Amino acid sequence: MTNIAEKAAPQTEPAHVDKRRALGRGLDSLLPAGPRVVAGTAVAAATSPANALPRAASEHVAILPEVHAQAAGEAIAQIPLELIDSNPYQTRREFREAPLAELAESIRASGVVQPVVVRQGANGRYLLILGERRCRASKLAGKTTIPAIVRSVSELQAAEITIIENLQRQDLNCLEQALAFVKLSTDFKLTQEQIGRRVGISRESVANYMRLVRLPPQVQQYLQEGHLGFSEARVLLQLDDNETIARVAETAVRKYLSVEQLEDLVEKTKHPPLPQNDQPGRAKWQDPNVRALQTQLERTLGVRVRIRDFKGKGTIKIEYATLEDFDRVMEMLSGKKAS
Repeated sequence: MTNIAEKAAPQTEPAHVDKRRALGRGLDSLLPAGPRVVAGTAVAAATSPANALPRAASEHVAILPEVHAQAAGEAIAQIPLELIDSNPYQTRREFREAPLAELAESIRASGVVQPVVVRQGANGRYLLILGERRCRASKLAGKTTIPAIVRSVSELQAAEITIIENLQRQDLNCLEQALAFVKLSTDFKLTQEQIGRRVGISRESVANYMRLVRLPPQVQQYLQEGHLGFSEARVLLQLDDNETIARVAETAVRKYLSVEQLEDLVEKTKHPPLPQNDQPGRAKWQDPNVRALQTQLERTLGVRVRIRDFKGKGTIKIEYATLEDFDRVMEMLSGKKAS
């Protein structure tokens, strides 16, 4: 684990560092610059009163002089855990017990190396912004206080910071991500485009995630537990009613269906095959025009093409056997020479 002194020193990161850390505007752009000094410390006299903690809050916290100089201009205080209220915009809904126990053991041995981030609440209390796992693990470890940085941010900024931090760490499953976007939309009236700009993804991606909350509770539970993922959820949303969605989802989980197998099941559920007059081996009926177009595409592209059509809606599936086929098809479709 990187200590605070190491974080203060500028470093050049290797090229392979996860690029999601550059997500959106980044956490730094959401956190106001400048010191946040705890009232009653030696450095408080040099700081404006607006940057000091309220008297009610300062009575409960103590500065950590050994790390203050290492905190890049920000004061770190030991705040009683009982004064820190949970983050109302925490996007993670579950915290696994085993990793939490491991973190608690580490805290017993070495303490909390990276401070949590809080903002001032009412009556001398604090609202957590970052560090839910550290707070929980500290309580498990028997700690009564935790090192914290107090930041002056708005409620919207606090929500954005929480969501972006979890997205950058890839800690959220697709349902938690969807619920986070919905919360930004409903609580702060942000449009999908505004949410996308804040977290660094397209408006279409935000819309696709937010659609997941329309799934029935049983399916949302599958997503939460990791039995189904975002790709499977998008396929299930092609179905019309919750009862059918739940039934197909249960089949997908029980039979461990791949995304392609689930697509086939959804397609058969939406468009049951026509009766074949009990003639075994008879091919499924296909519109002659669609069949002719499918044949034409196969001849043009030189690969297998499958077209599924129902009343003017459907899918075109192109299958390739080699990377050379893939490059050639992409070149033909785009009209550009593949690089």
